[in-house]
Amino acid sequence: MKRSSESSLKTANKRLSRTAIVGTIIATIIVSTPLLYSLHESVPSGRVWDTFLFTYDSGFWEEAQYAMWVYTSKLIPLILLTIWFFTCRHWWYHALLVPIVMYVFQSVNSWNSEAGRLDEGTFVVLLPILVIVVPSIYLIRAKMFNKINTADKTLEELEEEFMIKPKGLWGKIKQYF
Repeated sequence: MKRSSESSLKTANKRLSRTAIVGTIIATIIVSTPLLYSLHESVPSGRVWDTFLFTYDSGFWEEAQYAMWVYTSKLIPLILLTIWFFTCRHWWYHALLVPIVMYVFQSVNSWNSEAGRLDEGTFVVLLPILVIVVPSIYLIRAKMFNKINTADKTLEELEEEFMIKPKGLWGKIKQYF
């Protein structure tokens, strides 16, 4: 009996330490976003940025510093929205897919230095996502309010009932595939 309680305690401690490590990494990423966003200021304003690791030619953007500003202005919100998506426990978290897809599309376009018009065509790419996400969110909301009218539960209790609680980040990723 004593061994089973010790092993369950070790398992709980291992799970707690893993959660603490993942939480620390996520918190560090969130806290460091202002620093990451201002990194473009350390890039030279010339067309070519030459470091000991690589050489970057800004191409269409004409200045490496401006190109890095564009990249960071697309990637930082994308990182924050992705963290929010994978850590959100509300029933409406699928709505975050719309801005995530938008920022992914804009990031890909900004990397293509010959794009010219950066934000054109975003709606065409977002339309299939909107067609899936918006009705599903509306149906979940309608189901919630239907249950409110027929049950004695509060909105918070129903939100808790609709909440998806996977075991971890990998569990949340696996529920989509």
